[in-house]
Amino acid sequence: MNNDLKLTWDLESIFPGGSASTEYQAYLNTLEKDLGKLKKDIEAASAPKSALDTKVFDAIIDSMGSCIARLSEGSAFVSCLQAQDQHDKKAVQLSGRVTTLYALLQTIMTQFDDILGRTDDATWTAWMDRDEIRPIAFVLNESRDQAREKMSPELESLALDLAVDGYHGWSDHYDTVVSHVKIPFEVDGETVLLSAGQAHNKLYDADKEVRDAMFVKWKEAWADKADFCGDALNHLGGFRLKLYERRGWDEVLKEPLAINRMSNETLDAMWGVIQENKPKLLKYMERKAKLLGIDRLSWVDVDAPIGKVSSKVSYQEAAETIVEQFRKFSPKMADFAEMAFDKSWIEAEDRPGKRPGGFCTSLPVSQATRIFMTYSGTASNVSTLAHELGHGYHQHVMDDLPVFNQNYAMNVAETASTLAEMIVADAMVKKAGDDQEKLALLEDKIQRSVAFYMNIHARFLFETRFYEKRKNGLLSVQELNDLMEEAQKEAYCDALSAYEPTFWCSKLHFYITGVPFYNFPYTFGYMFSTGIYAQALQQGSSFADKYDALLQDTGSMTVEELAKKHLNADLTGREFWQSASDLLTQDIEEFLSMTEDMA
Repeated sequence: MNNDLKLTWDLESIFPGGSASTEYQAYLNTLEKDLGKLKKDIEAASAPKSALDTKVFDAIIDSMGSCIARLSEGSAFVSCLQAQDQHDKKAVQLSGRVTTLYALLQTIMTQFDDILGRTDDATWTAWMDRDEIRPIAFVLNESRDQAREKMSPELESLALDLAVDGYHGWSDHYDTVVSHVKIPFEVDGETVLLSAGQAHNKLYDADKEVRDAMFVKWKEAWADKADFCGDALNHLGGFRLKLYERRGWDEVLKEPLAINRMSNETLDAMWGVIQENKPKLLKYMERKAKLLGIDRLSWVDVDAPIGKVSSKVSYQEAAETIVEQFRKFSPKMADFAEMAFDKSWIEAEDRPGKRPGGFCTSLPVSQATRIFMTYSGTASNVSTLAHELGHGYHQHVMDDLPVFNQNYAMNVAETASTLAEMIVADAMVKKAGDDQEKLALLEDKIQRSVAFYMNIHARFLFETRFYEKRKNGLLSVQELNDLMEEAQKEAYCDALSAYEPTFWCSKLHFYITGVPFYNFPYTFGYMFSTGIYAQALQQGSSFADKYDALLQDTGSMTVEELAKKHLNADLTGREFWQSASDLLTQDIEEFLSMTEDMA
């Protein structure tokens, strides 16, 4: 690995010139032309009547796969442009064009899915049994079933077209609002304006005075934007609910569960085990409050660091640690991470103007990845970096599969990332230089469990209840604040002294239109990956190849089938989920033991 890694990513190798790239414009023009031809081919086609008729669709399926891959590539590029500079107005315009192309692709796929739905059972069976089609039969079966539960293709296409300036338009509006958030804060005696991403980092500062001061300003800043955010959230929810109503769907979770290829029984089993095990986390939280010298944790104390890490971790050190620990689990994973660092696939520089948060986006045509985050040298940053590399590795092992089989859902995507994060976090705890450092790293690891068990649960409760109330009309800012605080109190077992009622404003995930309910898949990914990690610890180095095989099947199986095939586990029962929770219990017990004489 290079000894002088760059903190900025390389986008020039994808399309030179950034948002002014003529190459990118030509790429979108060609893609738009090919999508137009594909649309005409689909419109001219009719449901096959025999196995011989199905061969007509081979070229259509190939063309569709090509367009899906190329549009994913184009979308990933523009998302990187927007993330690295929130003030790049040209990137916003390009994003609008990509959204329009996505609507066109979705219209094409809706028309194709309608043909699948109108194919008689005998012909369908023969079609799926063809050698050329069998590898993608799961995805086509899934599309056929879902098409039969939607509106007519004409109405679905109309809804998709209207969504560009309606549904997705409100999401874009939220992004614009966030780009104008500037929070004044005193740094070294000078008042500076921090972006939302920079200010968010202050909420995790080791100094309680800094946390508390920023918390006040943070809530003030979002309260100032709450009317705009409320408009966006209300209209996003209203659009989605009206679409569900026209499809005849009564359950708001029907679509997110289908997208994540999981059953309601699995979701209930997971939340049930989490709820049963929350008392263990409460003991940890009570001890943490004592260590911080307070009666109860507030919202910004939950993630406050305990103990002392000897120093900041440089980006180079973080990279070397991640590659080293990945190699102990899987040499292939380590090789991938090394390649990502060496080829400058990662944007990590701490500078103003960047979007808050982190993500990994895949470039299926280039068979590459780009990772976005803001790195400031904390243990949490190292974990985030490992997390995003886990996402990248997931796509990497699927690069040679059919495009249709590369479309894995968010819940299993979060499995790969969380496992990578866990590997590094575990190793950092074990190799800590002293007890103070070990305590800090162990506590940081447990904090992430609190996030998945409680923070994500609060988001899930909020969003579920928001949609129920939204059926009766628009919700005011105060109603949204109340709903958020109620969800937080329930999810945290009313253990905190102060909550964050404007969290619904500041959390991007509520405004993402590509995936409804951008919350429970995170917790699924964490719990599923922990259960996988438990098996990996038992089986040792032989597990790496099994893990790759599991990842490769994530785009062509339900999660229940995936767990049964690769882990011999039943996700609708509690045993697997409890085995995952048991690893958290071990961390908490170690934390309580280490701090027994400190409280």
